[in-house]
Amino acid sequence: MSFLRLDSLTKQFGDFLAVDNLSLDIEQGEFLSLLGPSGCGKTTTLQMIAGLHVPSAGTIELEGRDLTRVAPNKRGLGIVFQSYALFPHMTAAENIAFGLEMRGIAKAERDERVRRALDQVRLSAFAERHPKAMSGGQRQRVALARALVIEPPVLLLDEPLSNLDAKLREEMQLELRILQQKIGVTTILVTHDQSEALSMSDRIVVMERGRAVQVDTPLALYEAPGNAFVSGFVGKTNLMAGEIAGPESLTVKDVQLSADHGGLAKGTAVRVSLRPEKIVLSDVGDGLTAKIGTAVFHGSHWLYTLDAPLGDLIAVAPNTGAPPWPSGTQVSLSWPRSALLVLPVEADHG
Repeated sequence: MSFLRLDSLTKQFGDFLAVDNLSLDIEQGEFLSLLGPSGCGKTTTLQMIAGLHVPSAGTIELEGRDLTRVAPNKRGLGIVFQSYALFPHMTAAENIAFGLEMRGIAKAERDERVRRALDQVRLSAFAERHPKAMSGGQRQRVALARALVIEPPVLLLDEPLSNLDAKLREEMQLELRILQQKIGVTTILVTHDQSEALSMSDRIVVMERGRAVQVDTPLALYEAPGNAFVSGFVGKTNLMAGEIAGPESLTVKDVQLSADHGGLAKGTAVRVSLRPEKIVLSDVGDGLTAKIGTAVFHGSHWLYTLDAPLGDLIAVAPNTGAPPWPSGTQVSLSWPRSALLVLPVEADHG
């Protein structure tokens, strides 16, 4: 039996189907991310688990207990919202203690658990500070400690890092993942940030139009997307229209390419995905050539736009300290055979 089970979960708002027959089995201690564009149903799913929305159909079970109609305050789940929702008139310690006080926990135990929670999120020195006197990252950690101090079976995170600047957000992603692994709490994160989901999750649920279109590990999602929507949404890729040309080949804009396509019939229309970092740029050789368009510096790597016979492409090359290829330079393109992914056209709803 799975720790947390969503069975045929559905939510309808009038004529709008927000979540459509979603079933998931989540294991104890797992970090699961719900990833997708705005309006895909990820936040509504989280809110149904929290009890903030009642499902139109389907069930939610935690360790075999039916939570579907249980009031939010009776579920015992920890929740961290995007806004943090801290009480401005309370100190960090008082904010963290609030949930324990509402549960009737004795003061001595309450104080000890608050102390441990502050230590877990490295805020012991800030116990008496009010939210307005704290940074965004500190307020985020107070909200996290408040959710964890009640020792919830499941921690629900609704885009809790979206208000932080890029550097702090990256630091908090690492801190949160380390803390989650240390405590072992089952965690569900809602995010629209692909890099956030890839870096923090054990598994990712990619959602589109209320449905789970693929559930997999970050590596499997990135390297073996099930359709063009997943390929285009999870990380950068070059998506091209192609046609099967033979047992181990296809064509893109009349250019024949070697590819494994699982025995599709000749003439079948497909989508072809090629990740930018799989493309190797070199001095002009006998292979496919392209012209450098723009070079954009990202610190650890260069991102190039390319004018190629396959169409407009993007490629990523590591920063070796050398200057970038100048605009207009003719370069040769190559990639591992396995890097060319053949995807079905009918699965592309992007």
